[in-house]
Amino acid sequence: MNTENQESQNKVKFEKKDRTKAMLNLSMRVKKFNIPDSPGVYFFRAGKIILYIGKATSLKDRIKSYFSKDIGIVRSLLIKDMIKEAKSISWIKTNSVLEGLILEANLIKKHKPKYNTREKDDKSFNFVVFTRENFPRVFSARGRDLETRFDVKKDFKYVFGPYPDGGSLKEALKIIRKIFPFFGEEASHLAFYRQLGLLPRANLSRKEYNKTIKNLKLFFEGKTSHVLKNLKEEMKLVIKAREFEKAEEMKRKIFALEHIRDVALIKEDSQMDSRDLQPARNFRIEAYDVAHTGEKNRVGAMVVIEDGVLLKRDYRKFNIKKKGGGDIGALKEILERRFSHSEWPLPKLIVVDGGKAQRNAARGVLSGFGYQIPAVAVVKGLGHKAKDILGSKTLRSQRESEILLANSEAHRFALKFHREKRKLK
Repeated sequence: MNTENQESQNKVKFEKKDRTKAMLNLSMRVKKFNIPDSPGVYFFRAGKIILYIGKATSLKDRIKSYFSKDIGIVRSLLIKDMIKEAKSISWIKTNSVLEGLILEANLIKKHKPKYNTREKDDKSFNFVVFTRENFPRVFSARGRDLETRFDVKKDFKYVFGPYPDGGSLKEALKIIRKIFPFFGEEASHLAFYRQLGLLPRANLSRKEYNKTIKNLKLFFEGKTSHVLKNLKEEMKLVIKAREFEKAEEMKRKIFALEHIRDVALIKEDSQMDSRDLQPARNFRIEAYDVAHTGEKNRVGAMVVIEDGVLLKRDYRKFNIKKKGGGDIGALKEILERRFSHSEWPLPKLIVVDGGKAQRNAARGVLSGFGYQIPAVAVVKGLGHKAKDILGSKTLRSQRESEILLANSEAHRFALKFHREKRKLK
């Protein structure tokens, strides 16, 4: 991929006097400069200096988000400083979110933009490592582990990264592993992993496995086209040798690479870009739901997600004590009891199940405690499936996957508690 040539054709310049106009009428600017609604990597620049590199599911939406009116809520002061310093924005389109993730890491490693590294050092980042073994293992490791648990030069043949977003990297490895099964860190249940198609077949030779490692290396170098070329050439050879089963396997890999299904990564990336410094770190979301059967055995549940990860140690159960009031009354009681615990960490977003009434109830309780924490409500349709999210448009667009996950988990946890309570009676 000739990234420099691609990037040079995709550039938006703006002067300081234009920034106010950009804030007030960004939609027109986005349309004018034809920023694509596709995956890719974007750059904030000050002249020739790259200030910041990020990845996006939609370049258009991600770049647009940097100029939202409530940027102070969802971004950090450093990001605001970066935008003030920037003179232009450019971007590179990729064929998938997964390729964007790989390209982003390679470019950050190459250019080391100051706003990507200002809040973290390499110890906090994630890396992909290939071990020096006859059948190399491939897995992710934190920078601090590379310093304390391993001898990098002795233990690893290749190290790729940094990847600040551990969640996205984890999902990326799952996607890649389904295309190129490899040995990972797992030491047990190998038969189970092989049954899932995540491990090489039992009789795979070292020579054949090394082909997989070679293609994986190329993929993490951002050379997907080279990988496809290798697979197509190999497919011709196995067809010529009348090894049709292997040819079918090659065909499947080629199709998978050309049609990467990175749905999980899209969900991960729908939250705020994990390198947007402070906001993506320790972003705690609390979700609440109520469960009962005809107003009997009424219970409530609180679940917590922080930076996209479920924190089950912080889950809480509530037996509803007050009579009447329906779901709204129960929700108010849960929130009042929860926020009476000043020793518990405060969330940055509240998610409730229901509509305007539930959201207003939550906002009322928060206001009563003097908290200005945003609240959103997940509206359900047929089959109790989410059909809308009421609340801040920015938070809805940037945190949709986390909001829906938190809501679903709160519903599951509340129902489980309700069933347990019914069984005890």
